[in-house]
Amino acid sequence: MTTPSDSDYGSPFKVCRRGLMLVLSSPSGAGKTTISRALLERENDLVMSVSVTTRDRRQEEVAGEDYHFIDKSEFNLMVNRKELLEYAKVFDNYYGTPRGPVEAELAEGRDVLFDVDWQGAQQLEQNAGEDLVGIFVLPPSTAELDRRLHGRAQDSDEVVASRMAKAADEMSHWDAYDYIIVNNDVEDSVTKVQAILQAERLRRKRQTGLAEFVKGLREGQ
Repeated sequence: MTTPSDSDYGSPFKVCRRGLMLVLSSPSGAGKTTISRALLERENDLVMSVSVTTRDRRQEEVAGEDYHFIDKSEFNLMVNRKELLEYAKVFDNYYGTPRGPVEAELAEGRDVLFDVDWQGAQQLEQNAGEDLVGIFVLPPSTAELDRRLHGRAQDSDEVVASRMAKAADEMSHWDAYDYIIVNNDVEDSVTKVQAILQAERLRRKRQTGLAEFVKGLREGQ
């Protein structure tokens, strides 16, 4: 569990915290990857979920950091053993979130960050229940989203057009999330996500040992 809060000192009871699953979703180009990187740099108790995938490792990727690379037989076994919190097929490859490492982090009071689409977020919610906090990141305008996608200079005009068409469908699922952030400014958006994270960490349901702590206070301990 996490380090006890200041209110624990002088008391025989400790108030600790169960971690939460923080999901960031957005259409491509809206800024969730940039926000995610900033959060991981600033939040000590936040770790990134590492997915499993059946696709081949790219030259610049590090196994165990970017993805866990497995074959389709092992992936199917994980599905059958219900070892994945969510999974999907993208083109000819499969991707999924291993249950074991996530639950271990939560039990230790660390939060786990997920960069998934709305379908992945739905699966996570079904399997995670109250552990999940969902944030959807919107661009300030369609024109700005188009500008950002072209500004990355990573994709052809055809690919950008495809991403823009897909963005309309992705944004239609905004109301499935707990919080909505319009990403006008990255620094401001990161600050808002940090505020959400801090508030969610303080929810009564995530503080373990709280009943005993209050009982002790009432009894003069």
